[in-house]
Amino acid sequence: MKLLVVGSVAFDAIETPFGKTDKILGGAATYIGITSSILGVKSGIVSVVGGDFPQEYLDKFTNRDVNIEGIEIVKEGKTFFWSGKYHNDLNTRDTLATEVNVLENFDPKIPESMQDAEILLLGNLHPGVQLSVLEKMNQRPKLVILDTMNFWMDSAMDILKDMIAKTDVISINDEEARQLSGEYSLVKAAKKIHTMGPEYVIIKKGEHGALLFHDNKVFAIPALPLEEVFDPTGAGDTFAGGFAAYLAKKGTFDFETMKSALIVGSAMASFTVEKFGTERIEEVNEADISNRLQQFKELTTFNVELQ
Repeated sequence: MKLLVVGSVAFDAIETPFGKTDKILGGAATYIGITSSILGVKSGIVSVVGGDFPQEYLDKFTNRDVNIEGIEIVKEGKTFFWSGKYHNDLNTRDTLATEVNVLENFDPKIPESMQDAEILLLGNLHPGVQLSVLEKMNQRPKLVILDTMNFWMDSAMDILKDMIAKTDVISINDEEARQLSGEYSLVKAAKKIHTMGPEYVIIKKGEHGALLFHDNKVFAIPALPLEEVFDPTGAGDTFAGGFAAYLAKKGTFDFETMKSALIVGSAMASFTVEKFGTERIEEVNEADISNRLQQFKELTTFNVELQ
């Protein structure tokens, strides 16, 4: 199955307790595209960059067989830029700079070669932009996956609810789930979000793993304990990319497949945090993934005898 990704391709400048970077390649669609290519899934990116975006970064995508026909280049504009500094716990960060630049007037253009994509992954963008993508598709994809954030809940809740109503899978963190639903219990929050439209609700809990809700079923996974975490930037996007790419490989969207997809997504995210930006995820091969999945299996498999 083809995976169409709509989201940011950007520059990041990151500082953590372990070091700092100048401008490096970032953006949700970047992490998702690279992750899907590692898993052998044909994907296409719809985004916008400025004339300052280097050809070598575009080549990173094409060398991985990621379709970039949908990446618009505004030659007189500048690429979206974000700079942040993480605290010692790596769970909190301060945004030092956000330059929206060409993303401010982003009008997604779906290339004909990706109109038949069966899975649509909508990165964290204005819900009005996300809705416009669905309207521009010749036919509705078989699966629509939505990422959003509390900023849109604060500033565009009505249109966000319209987008959520057209979504099959929503992926948000625990704080966002509580804000969206008005419920503190994540179980109650998921039930309320189900009534808004999505058949599946994923609630991410950072270093504490993730939860998958479907009807009255719940599946929980831990995050893999790592010796070294250098940079959490892009981990959530890599998670989404691994999740969506696994579903594309399997071609089915039932609860059992979703459970496996959640683990693959978490495994892929665990690579991203080990180095700055996309550096680590670009090195990953099939053997690395197999080993990491085995670690997850050992972490979560057990036998209990009460007698």
